[in-house]
Amino acid sequence: MKDTYHISGTPELFLGCGAIHELYEWVTRYRSPALVITGGSTHENIPFLNGFLDRLASGGRLAGTVKIIHEPSPKDVDEAVAAYEGREIGCVISIGGGSVLDAGKAISAMLKSEGGVEAYLEGIGSQNPSGHKIPFAAIPTTAGTGSEATCNAVITRRGPDGFKKSLRHMNYLPNMAVVDPALTMSCPPETTAASGMDAFTQLLESYLSVRANPFTDALAFDAIGRLHGSLEKACRQGEALEARFELAYAAYISGITLANAGLGLVHGFAQPLGSLFGIPHGVVCGTLMAAVNRVTAQKLTRHGMENRTAFKKYVKIGKLFAGSQTKGEFYYLDFCINEIERLTEALKLPLLSDYGITEKDFQKIIASTGLKYHPVRLNEEDLMTILEHRV
Repeated sequence: MKDTYHISGTPELFLGCGAIHELYEWVTRYRSPALVITGGSTHENIPFLNGFLDRLASGGRLAGTVKIIHEPSPKDVDEAVAAYEGREIGCVISIGGGSVLDAGKAISAMLKSEGGVEAYLEGIGSQNPSGHKIPFAAIPTTAGTGSEATCNAVITRRGPDGFKKSLRHMNYLPNMAVVDPALTMSCPPETTAASGMDAFTQLLESYLSVRANPFTDALAFDAIGRLHGSLEKACRQGEALEARFELAYAAYISGITLANAGLGLVHGFAQPLGSLFGIPHGVVCGTLMAAVNRVTAQKLTRHGMENRTAFKKYVKIGKLFAGSQTKGEFYYLDFCINEIERLTEALKLPLLSDYGITEKDFQKIIASTGLKYHPVRLNEEDLMTILEHRV
């Protein structure tokens, strides 16, 4: 048992219905105007936004706006920085989904850096991020990525030479996060499902991670229960505000736990599937989560309980899902995996084949897939089995 753990910081947080109204007061802390990053449909879906922008503009506090319509590429970040570098900007505000938050995080950093963002990406660039940034506020309008609680921005280049890599520094943590579930109510069921399964994956992977610790375990376990009890209701009843709150809270917690415990194989698959084939991140997580955990659980039980801690955690989650404690360990292990599979079907997560992936693509995908902090060792045959389940 380790005696010490390192726990990274979290943003100043405003959480709850109506929390968004704290944003204008935060902007007034800075003398210079704000640069606002939004999504392609944020203006139409979030009634607050247009009034907020008008208020900023009328008070001389709006430097401009940038729209991000997909997962941010190096080109997106560099073009935004080029348009505003040299101007007095007091803060950067992202209002949108995880891609918008990642873009704003990167823009706030690169406005204080030399050169293009690609030079600073992990595993791609040769330069170390400085940690300098313009103050940044993250306001999620989906409940999924947890980017509002992390210190990295995921940057994606799509195509044959594609990648998904992080711009990362502890100082890139948002200065402020506003988690207001009312902002997620316009999300359609398919977005709610994919985003929710993304958060679910992050919570479960960090809970099972070989880097997990008592702090992250407590947060992840509680949030898994909240999400499990709310996800289907939020998809069926988009205006169910209590369910939306639980999802938004769970997504925020997933950002904290992934930042401190790391992730596993589902997110290892997300890199090639997102960059090479353009599959949205939440869809990757949602469609692969059950298959990955089924193979992982089989590996745990077939090979002398390689990771007894992970086995016990699956059992604990199974008891949580079942709402009982009286059955044997293997019953609850199966119940956990079966429930993830049931959710995958109930939420109608797309198959990989819906995005044109066939068995001929498997080797290319596996070649770029990392196990990260997965709780058991899996081989190429195991990875093939997982992909076969979802084509």
